[in-house]
Amino acid sequence: MAFIFERQAISDIILVTPTVLGDDRGFFMETYKKSDFAANGITEEFVQDNHSRSSKGVLRGLHFQDLPRPQGKLIRCIAGEIFDVCVDIRKGSPTFSKWVGVKLSSENKKMIYIPPDFAHGFLVLSDYAEVVYKTTAEFSPENDRGILWNDPDIGIDWGIDNPILSIKDQNHPLLKNADINFTYRTNRK
Repeated sequence: MAFIFERQAISDIILVTPTVLGDDRGFFMETYKKSDFAANGITEEFVQDNHSRSSKGVLRGLHFQDLPRPQGKLIRCIAGEIFDVCVDIRKGSPTFSKWVGVKLSSENKKMIYIPPDFAHGFLVLSDYAEVVYKTTAEFSPENDRGILWNDPDIGIDWGIDNPILSIKDQNHPLLKNADINFTYRTNRK
């Protein structure tokens, strides 16, 4: 089996398309293969899997986990459709505060790899969506951070004015006021 790995406008973000084998019984696909991912620049070890279900209009994010326990993610939508966003939060990066957004769905079966020093969020576009993702570090409440979803300095075009947000996500700081310790190319293995 094979994957197609496509580097995005911010080259550390990688869109992954699996090979899907289908017939009248259904389909089969590999969702992760360490050797293929490593050969395409995704060498981190995944140590935790998460699964969420959200209703239409729910926006989760923008989240990240700061040093010393940064958390990279491999995101996949297994039911419904989401607009998934990654934001470069590495101080000194030529793409600092820039974002990449892609649609992930149970139909297209695409995945997106988000390195440990990026913020992440998604908006549910369908009636509901289920999202599963692998992480490169276990959840660490003391390192859990966020950025306001509609920060004007980032300018993400979510396509919605009033998403459904958690209290926590409503109260994240702007990027310029966020407690972030990432710097460009100094925190990678």
